[in-house]
Amino acid sequence: MAPMTGRAIEQGMGQGLGKIMNSGIQGEIIYSFIIIACSLMIYFGTKELYNLTSHKGIKYFRQAFLFFALAYFFRSFIKIILFYFEKSELLTFFPIFGSITLFMFMYFSSMAIFYLLYSVMWKKWKWKSTILLFHLTSLAIATTTILFRSPTAYLIINILLFAFISLTVYLSHKQPKKKKPTNLYIIYLMLFFFWILNIIDILVPNFLQTFQLFIYLTSLGIFLSILYKVIKKTN
Repeated sequence: MAPMTGRAIEQGMGQGLGKIMNSGIQGEIIYSFIIIACSLMIYFGTKELYNLTSHKGIKYFRQAFLFFALAYFFRSFIKIILFYFEKSELLTFFPIFGSITLFMFMYFSSMAIFYLLYSVMWKKWKWKSTILLFHLTSLAIATTTILFRSPTAYLIINILLFAFISLTVYLSHKQPKKKKPTNLYIIYLMLFFFWILNIIDILVPNFLQTFQLFIYLTSLGIFLSILYKVIKKTN
């Protein structure tokens, strides 16, 4: 019986590896790796600049990309699980591990977005408890995601989040008619928008499958363009 069990295990592992190699997960892994690498390069690449200037905007900018790296780390776990087991609902088949992984992904995702927003808003937002509010809101979003397993709830949360970010940036950085918005804010708004699409891609599988390649390529382009600006600025 032992040899048969060993062969069964080997066959099962072989089939599992075959699924991974043939399911397109390679693209997901490469995509996640590039985003994580870009985020960490931005985080560590701005360390010396922050140490020299102690600029709060740079501080929050760096922390945002550290959270992006952590969020994509957990995102890659979720994608691998869904691809490997060919399931469409993480929480149904992996209630404990799935809940923890999804909770961490949503928490780090929300914190990344809030910190990036705060990196351009810190002069205007003078509240002492701003960071605490970010953490509490991120925890609330992550908890809501776990408790309410409704695609409609996911969409509403992300639409409201993007509407809040867009309105805040627009009102706070409203330019005279003769001037155009800076490229930085345009890039940030695009990053917010496509990051939320990435979140929806995780929470509502197959909802954006038709546009998935476009979302991935655009997201990569945004992260690479920010990395390029950071390298250009720090060298």
